[in-house]
Amino acid sequence: MFVSRVSIQFSLLLAICACAGSFRQTSAQVLKKDDLTFRKNTYTDKQGNNMPYRLFVPADYEPSQKYPLIFWLHGANGRGSDNRKQISGGNENGTHVWTTPPNQAQLPAFVLAPQCPEDRFCSEPETNEISPQLQMALDILASVQREFSIDPDRIYIAGQSMGGLGVWALVQSQPDRWAAALVLCAFDNFRNQKAIARVPLWVFQGDADMVVPVDLVRQMVKDLKKSGVQPRYSEYHNAGHDVWLKAFAEPDLVPWLAAQKRK
Repeated sequence: MFVSRVSIQFSLLLAICACAGSFRQTSAQVLKKDDLTFRKNTYTDKQGNNMPYRLFVPADYEPSQKYPLIFWLHGANGRGSDNRKQISGGNENGTHVWTTPPNQAQLPAFVLAPQCPEDRFCSEPETNEISPQLQMALDILASVQREFSIDPDRIYIAGQSMGGLGVWALVQSQPDRWAAALVLCAFDNFRNQKAIARVPLWVFQGDADMVVPVDLVRQMVKDLKKSGVQPRYSEYHNAGHDVWLKAFAEPDLVPWLAAQKRK
């Protein structure tokens, strides 16, 4: 069973990357206002490696208060070095839903969106290991926590497609770090289900997804429940891989996330 899953997951990983072009945005779709609302920055590690990232800071930020943060892991179509694609096109919904005035009133969160380089991955589903790129994203998160007043009990991780692979890896390797996790259209071969059980989790999937088949995700959710994990699962009829169009329009999404705190 494990061997078959590994081969399936490798095929899925290739498919996720192959479909990235289907969701690429044109320059006309890039929101110019993001240069103001999402601060542009680049992180450089001690070895001289660079990673672009965007950071949304709440309008009425007050250092004396503690703020929640959404840590966004984009899909494969967001990869590159332009510092735009991870928050626009197919990744616009997952980054901008939190920044609207009504949602900021419920959850006045920072939104952090690092950008993975082209041809690199956050993680691979058969190993759940943290890639060098994902580790650099975590380093960016740590630097933001040093610079701003972030509530360590309200750091939420969310990711779609390729980014969802990174979410699965992080909730299994660092479960005590996250207040809750959102996973969209991503499959995994779990290595540490006990760790997942410690993180409030909401999984989203379309039943018409041609990249990550719904049957695999349904079985994945069943396996989680058998092991004691109680994920919230939303499946959308006739929705494809772009399930983010449905997931981030969920009326209960922001209230549910705002109610979660690290235990």
